[in-house]
Amino acid sequence: MNETIVCTVGNVATQPVHRELPSGASARFRLAVTSRYWDREKNVWTDGHTNFFTVWANRRLADNTVASLNVGDPVIVQGRLKVRTETRDGTSRTWADIDALAIGHDLARGTTAFRRTARTEPQPVSSPPRPEPTWETPLPDAHSPQRPEPAAAVTG
Repeated sequence: MNETIVCTVGNVATQPVHRELPSGASARFRLAVTSRYWDREKNVWTDGHTNFFTVWANRRLADNTVASLNVGDPVIVQGRLKVRTETRDGTSRTWADIDALAIGHDLARGTTAFRRTARTEPQPVSSPPRPEPTWETPLPDAHSPQRPEPAAAVTG
């Protein structure tokens, strides 16, 4: 519940890597996010600091990420921010990962052609098919007694 959801716009910095794990498909790539600002003194746009994130995608998003993204592609990534710190040999290092919920090309910087993938859902284990119930009232046949007509309402 207390997750940090971020939306970042940047470029794919490394080719997405795909792995099959017991829990399903997984993919990761590095995302470069560079801030830009207007330099009033030089009267030009200037690149600021570049942040790098490791983006993790799972299941169908992983499969589609590997099939769709290449190094240099402008993308938008939305997901959960995970910051982790580790100390090795007395040196502290910090990494910022994004557990992706959605990834897409940035259409402000180019075009793309979307192709829907076929869903491959596991078939549920089921019992043999049962016949559908007949909800219609059967018509009387010649051998069964006729139903009496409903009596007329008497008003008084």
